[in-house]
Order: sequence, then C-alpha cells, then structure tokens
Amino acid sequence: MKPIRRAAILAASLTLVFASPVAAQNDPLVPGEYVEVGSITIDDGHYMDYANFLAGTWKSRMEYAKSQGWITGYEVLANVNKRPGEPDLILVTRFKSMPDSAEQQKRDSTMRAYLKQTDSQLEAASGERAKYRKQLGSQLWQVLGFR
Repeated sequence: MKPIRRAAILAASLTLVFASPVAAQNDPLVPGEYVEVGSITIDDGHYMDYANFLAGTWKSRMEYAKSQGWITGYEVLANVNKRPGEPDLILVTRFKSMPDSAEQQKRDSTMRAYLKQTDSQLEAASGERAKYRKQLGSQLWQVLGFR
C-alpha cells in the first residue's frame, strides 16, 4: 500500500474516532410542548357542583382556546387513590408556546368577549367556586422528546 493512501486511510479513521464522542455530547432530548397542571380539592358534598362547572363553562373555555390555536389539548384526571393532602382532580392544559404580554392581553380580551363577561364577573364566579373547591397550586412542565 502506498504511503499516501495509508496516511489518508489513517486520517479518515482518526476523524471518525474523534467525531463520535462529539456527537455523544449533544443533548439527546429536544424541548416540546408545555403542560400546565392544576391541583384541585373539592369539599365533601360538592363534587357535582364542580363537575358541572368543568363539563360546562371550563370545557367551553378550553374548546374555544383550542379552536383559536392557543392550546393543543386539555383533560381532567381523577386521583383514584387519594392520600391526605393530595388533590382530588388534576386539570391539564397543553400548549406549544408561551404567549408574550401583548398576546396574552389580546387572548384575555377575546376570551372575555366569547364568555360575555367582565373581569369582575369572572372573579365573582371564581369566588363562588372557592367556597367548595381549593386550588392547591399549579405546575408548568415541558415535554422532552428524543432526537
């Protein structure tokens, strides 16, 4: 084998050997959609009150948001084997990206017009629900997919 050809093969082999560790250093996970999770407890005797709200007003809001392209999906999860301090329900909302301040204000205005309610009316309705349901908190997650 000619020395030049041997050197070229050796150089190509070394390039492959050193290129592999560099590829392995790249993050194998890619960011995907966001998932907002709200934790809800319901006082005894008020499950149907809250279930009716979810099946009516809440679902209507979610369907409207989905039709506008603001969210990609939503669901309600029940805590089947609830322990003390845990929520009764989890409200899940999925969306592709976070809106900036101007876009969020536009969405809020559009939603109020759709619901035909003012901020004061929405707050009052939330206050009525607060008599029997408690929001324990919320979390914002981001889905990680594989490359």
